Formats: sequence, C-alpha cells, structure tokens
Amino acid sequence: MRHEGRTAVITGAAGGIGRAYALRLAAEGAAVAVLDRADGSPVVKEILDAGGRAIAVQADLTDPASVVAAQAEITEQLGTADILVNNAGMYPNRPFETMTFEEWRAVFTLNTDALFHTAKAFVPGMRERGWGRIVNMTSNSVGLVIPGFTHYVASKMAAIGFTRGLATDLADAGITVNAIAPSLVRTATTEAGPAEFFEIVPQLQAIRQVQVPEDLTGMLSFLVSDDAAFITGQTMYVDGGLVRS
Repeated sequence: MRHEGRTAVITGAAGGIGRAYALRLAAEGAAVAVLDRADGSPVVKEILDAGGRAIAVQADLTDPASVVAAQAEITEQLGTADILVNNAGMYPNRPFETMTFEEWRAVFTLNTDALFHTAKAFVPGMRERGWGRIVNMTSNSVGLVIPGFTHYVASKMAAIGFTRGLATDLADAGITVNAIAPSLVRTATTEAGPAEFFEIVPQLQAIRQVQVPEDLTGMLSFLVSDDAAFITGQTMYVDGGLVRS
C-alpha cells in the first residue's frame, strides 16, 4: 500500500495508459480521481470492485473553468490532491504541408496548455500541504521523430520544458515535477493509426516488443512515491531502450 492516504488525479484515465495508471495507484492505496472528457465510470467500477476508492469526473481540460470546477468536485469528494498525473493528450498524424494552424493549436491546447490549467488548479493544495507529485506525459518521439507529427513532437518538447520550469518553481514547496516518455504504446487509440508503426518502432528499441500500458506503471508509482523525493525536473524514458541517452 505504497500510496495509502494519498489522493491522485489522473487525466485521460478513462482508457489506455491513464486507465493502467489509475488501477496501479488504486491497488497501492491511493484514492483516485479519473478525470477525463469521456465517461470514466467503467474504470472506477474496476477499482471499486477490487476494493479501492475512486470517482469519475468529466471535464474539458482545455477549458480553465471546467478544470477549476473539476478540482472543486474532486476536493469535495476525495480531499486535496497529492498527486497529479497529466496523461491526457492527442497525436494526430498530419504532414506539415497540409497542416492548418487550427490543427496545430488543437494539439498544443490539449498536450501543453492543459498542463498549465491542471497545475494552476491543483498546485495550491499541494503547496498548502507541503508535499506533492506531478508527472507529465511526454514522448520518446522527441528523440526519434516519425514523419507527420511535427505538431505533436513540438507539443511534447514543450511539455518537457514545462516540467523543468515548474520543478524549479515548486521545489521549495516539497513538490516534485517529472515527465515520463514512453515509446509507441498499444492502446485502442494507437491501434486506430497506421498499423506499420507497430512493426517499425519495436525494431528500433533495444527491447524489441510492442509496449503496453502496464510497462509504464512501475515508473509512475515510483515517481509519485516518497522514494523519489530527490528526483525532480527529469524526463524518464520508459521506451524499451529506443532513445539511448
């Protein structure tokens, strides 16, 4: 029960990587808020059936007012958040020549701006407690770019910069801020994309197998624990050794 007594907020947790994160932290004692635009009640049911504690809250993470309302609901039901996992994101494939500015902004609005909105909402409670853990999801695509993802890669590089800057600003409050960079992870969403990516990407990794969400949960559990108290501002590549830095 590594996270017993903690409250964790996980964005984009209605499925995919976020779902795996929610199940892992709940299994280790955290009360989990499944924060998503989609209905997160099936994930909450899984957690409750396993004896955990969780709620589902729907919000538009690109809308500051919606995030503030979600924070108020979570605080009322579960108490002040100790852990914030910014997992929600989008990764459309679009060659730069045909990309519109509206498409560019849509990616940044969710992948980068939403990190600002959630941090603004949940950091004050962490600072008041003198303890907090924030983990932002980036991508190993910042180290090995696949064609058609200029907007996505740029947004994920921005997430790394945000992680480093925020870690510096919040260190005095006992709050750590780190990022996790996975490889191509098999989820319902990524399976809807080009099938050849699942053939190409694993062959570039040292561990030549397709990554699944559960491959990331150990790193998350560590980063949001007391064991990682002296780690902040870092990007952890959990990608089977694709980016070897």
